[in-house]
Amino acid sequence: MALGRYLPILEWGRGYNRTVLTNDLVAAAIVTIMLIPQSLAYAMLAGLPPEIGLYASILPIIAYALFGTSRSLAVGPVAVISLMTLTAASAIAPPGSAEFIAAALVLAFISGALLILMGVLRLGFLANLLSHPVVSGFITASGLIIATSQLKSILGIKASGEAMPELLHTLFANLRHTNLPTVIIGITATAFLFWVRKGLKPLLIKLGLKPRVADLTAKAGPIAAVAISTLAVVMFDLEAAGVKVVGKIPQSLPPFTVPLFDPALWQRLAVPALLLSVIGFVESVSVAQTLAAKKRQRIDPNQELIGLGAANVAASFTGGYPVTGGFARSVVNFDAGAETPAAGAFTAAGIAIAALFLTPFLASLPIATLAATIIVAVLSLVDLGTLKHVWRYSKPDFAAMAATILVTLLAGVEPGVIAGVGLSLALFLWRASRPHAAIVGRVPETEHFRNVKRHKVFTDPRILTIRIDESLTYLNARWLEEFVLEQVAEHPQLRHLILMCSAVNGIDASALESVEAINHRLADGGVKLHLSEVKGPVMDALERSHLLHDLTGKVWLSQNAAFGALIAIADEEDAPKPNDDLWLARGLI
Repeated sequence: MALGRYLPILEWGRGYNRTVLTNDLVAAAIVTIMLIPQSLAYAMLAGLPPEIGLYASILPIIAYALFGTSRSLAVGPVAVISLMTLTAASAIAPPGSAEFIAAALVLAFISGALLILMGVLRLGFLANLLSHPVVSGFITASGLIIATSQLKSILGIKASGEAMPELLHTLFANLRHTNLPTVIIGITATAFLFWVRKGLKPLLIKLGLKPRVADLTAKAGPIAAVAISTLAVVMFDLEAAGVKVVGKIPQSLPPFTVPLFDPALWQRLAVPALLLSVIGFVESVSVAQTLAAKKRQRIDPNQELIGLGAANVAASFTGGYPVTGGFARSVVNFDAGAETPAAGAFTAAGIAIAALFLTPFLASLPIATLAATIIVAVLSLVDLGTLKHVWRYSKPDFAAMAATILVTLLAGVEPGVIAGVGLSLALFLWRASRPHAAIVGRVPETEHFRNVKRHKVFTDPRILTIRIDESLTYLNARWLEEFVLEQVAEHPQLRHLILMCSAVNGIDASALESVEAINHRLADGGVKLHLSEVKGPVMDALERSHLLHDLTGKVWLSQNAAFGALIAIADEEDAPKPNDDLWLARGLI
């Protein structure tokens, strides 16, 4: 049972049959065609030799197939992780150097080890600390930076920089060195790939292909761009005209590599590796959950951490660099009919065959074509329209998203990630420290209690009910005291205050002290404190404290019972007594 938890292949492998095998093979063939140019492009984006992209697409995929829980997730090099690798490793050595490659291997190993450790400790919930607006903002900004960084390859010029201002400055400074043949290839390839993405599928359907076949054929468009542009370079000797090409790629399987053990290097890469792990996991698990929901399947986030960690550790020992689940290729994998992670293993076999036999045909591939592939892929991640929707829905979330975008664009990827994580935590703490609470009254002719500001309800000036809509913790304990005492001060006739706890799932020690303090302060003012609709686990905890013994009021099973009984008690308290002057005046005694 425990072994099955850590090796999901033991679960899905039992039902593997010929039909599933066929579907996985078809999906693998299509993803392999898509992944070959992407792997080369993303490796070069990361500042690495192109063959490393192929190496990172072999054993890491197999490792995920063994340990991952998603049936459709396609693991490998992706744009955002490649950019983060470039940023982190560039602080160690110049891109492309032996030291830079060694840093990328160490980055993959540390990232993988952290992910595995988090999975074993079942810390998958930590991904929830990154809010969706912040993640969306970071990916949008990263997409813009990546697309801008690839313009140098489209124009055939040199440019550098990790943030948008520096990138734009170096691009404009070198515009006079633009290479015309490179521009023609780059713009043509970009336009073709955009058309393939939007226009090829409708055309193929008009020609009689079934929609699914047309869609999968259109997904293989980048291969056509690679073949045509490579052929053009060879036929017209464009390399002599200044068109930069990929160059010779070794014909080999991934080498066995050992990450360099240098404490100083590991220390410098620890924080970037952690940030890379978190972003990679959030991106991957989001895609995996989305695709799993479409087939009514489920994934285990903690096991996903182990699967992605194993993939990154495998990359570090086979000449690769950090990997994660990619959105575009995972969707293609899903649409192509992949039914199990074995499709990923078959994809790895296809990439291995390409690394052994097809790399000579890629030597004359223009780098401009790879840049076009990256630009088209990453611009699909840019979603500025979300800013408008988030602005309308939540101003704090908009501020966090906008700040993440600006910091990433102006300062670079790593500061953007740190800002995003910090803003997510700050937003969470701010919301937790200011829980929603409402003064409620009874809806006439019902037993329901609603906010007095939203509904016409019945209240009594002698009784005040405060409904608390969050758990009570050290973050909001002081706020609760201030809110309750403020409300008491505004109700001079108050005798009974009820804390309606129907939405309270927990009360920690700090909040308990605050409730006890409220109880004593209200008693000093002649007001009794009551609790209503306290949940079982919360009541169990309160019974282990002194609060229930010292409580001036009662704990009521229902709010309606509390309200009705306290009105009766207040009426009885207000009823004339035999020795009242009024009774004497009326001659009743």
